[in-house]
Amino acid sequence: MIVSRPLPMPAEPEIIRSRSNPLFKRLMALKERGDDDLALVEGVRLLGDVLDAGVKIHEGAVSPRVLSMPRGREILEQLASKGAAVRVLDDRLLSAISEVETSQGLVALVERPAFAGAQLFRGTPLVLVAVGIQNPGNLGGLLRTAEAAGATGAILTEGTADPFSWKSLRGSMGSAFRLPHLRALSVRSALALLKAQGISTVAAYATASVRYDEADLGGPTAFLVGNEGSGLPSEVMQAADQRVGIPMQGGVESLNVSVAAGVLLFEAARQRRLGR
Repeated sequence: MIVSRPLPMPAEPEIIRSRSNPLFKRLMALKERGDDDLALVEGVRLLGDVLDAGVKIHEGAVSPRVLSMPRGREILEQLASKGAAVRVLDDRLLSAISEVETSQGLVALVERPAFAGAQLFRGTPLVLVAVGIQNPGNLGGLLRTAEAAGATGAILTEGTADPFSWKSLRGSMGSAFRLPHLRALSVRSALALLKAQGISTVAAYATASVRYDEADLGGPTAFLVGNEGSGLPSEVMQAADQRVGIPMQGGVESLNVSVAAGVLLFEAARQRRLGR
């Protein structure tokens, strides 16, 4: 992909107002069709997370109102120091690019990070395996929860949502750029990889006889969590080394997948802190 060279921003920068502008076309194309190598991020906070993660930023677009915000100017200065080209787009154009009702006034094209398998298995591995999680917001929440609990990484199997889509990125709050993860593995390949690394696989199962806080989760562990509607396929459930349940009160039959994963991940973190 060809990107323009960064130029110093003049005191009165030119405001791009035409939909035929090449930058606007590039941003719209990425929004509509996606890209295997690039991601479109929006907002001062998320772009700050991207900068902190050391992700390469190719170019950006900012609205005139962001130029008057101290944090916005700070982000623009950081972008310039990284060699990223930044142009000023009319609010109407940025609103067309944005996926939210009110544009945050700042978008950028950034490189998707690539992670090596070894990064997931450092130390005593704690891995989250998302099996066919199709809701991008749920996936983003899963990655955020996994990072918060101290997971070493995640595996996103075939059929799982794109972690760098708009909704996933809003849910993960930057975790997708920091938490090592592998994408598009078949479930069979993921299980084989974990077995080769000596990692015990644990499936969340509502009626399991073993409670999550009774299981030994202090060693190398990978939690398998399934699709929001159907859960884990029976063959995946059977292939897991352990099946654990989360007791629930009242008439509640199941938990949101992000909540269930959080319960399991933080229990594993607790056991590790206590040396269980």
